[in-house]
Amino acid sequence: MSETPTGPPVPQDPAEDRGVPLELAAVAELDHDRTRRRGYPEAVYCEGKTAAQVAAIAAAVRDKGSGPATLFTRAGGEHVKAVLAELPDAHYDTDARLLAWPPTAPPPDGGTVAVVCAGTSDLPVACEALLTARYLGRPAELIVDVGVAGLHRVLGKLDVLREARAVVVVAGMDGALPSVVAGLIAAPVVAVPTSVGYGAAFGGLAPLLTMLNACSPGVAVVNIDNGYGGGHLAAQIAAPPKD
Repeated sequence: MSETPTGPPVPQDPAEDRGVPLELAAVAELDHDRTRRRGYPEAVYCEGKTAAQVAAIAAAVRDKGSGPATLFTRAGGEHVKAVLAELPDAHYDTDARLLAWPPTAPPPDGGTVAVVCAGTSDLPVACEALLTARYLGRPAELIVDVGVAGLHRVLGKLDVLREARAVVVVAGMDGALPSVVAGLIAAPVVAVPTSVGYGAAFGGLAPLLTMLNACSPGVAVVNIDNGYGGGHLAAQIAAPPKD
């Protein structure tokens, strides 16, 4: 009789079964100096973390006191409950799956960031980019559903696009929209491929490769579904000049 194979034990939070809060040192070491060092605060990527781990981080953020907003990205339902238990006034955006604390974005400064969304299915990633740019202090506008299947739609938004200091273009499927936009405007384009598309899109790999092979100059590409990274880069590009 053959034995049933067993895998390695699944790691668990040491405090979860006991129903007590986790100590921060057991799960993370927050980079409280990042704002002074880089000009932008640390963000917390929630996906892959347990609710208890996120709660410990949120409590440490609360105890540090208010300052530039800390963003909790890719937050699922249990993450949201954990953060709000420690930071009840945190702002949560359902579409972006993003929490921000303190909840109010800083007064907008610098150039405008335009976030262009190819289709409605790309909207969650686009909203993550939009809110990231806003919480980093940039005025930001969202342009929705202007994919290349109807070129008249993006052409109708050229006045807004040409006034932006940086443009984030979020697209799945064939990922062609960043090249089109970059060929029409002077501002840098940050391309964000999404995992939206049928099987041959390979979960975002096809649009990623299209964007990396863009023939229009001035296109920078971030990773698949990385709205935070796209919004952050655009906010840095559009930052006001230093004195």
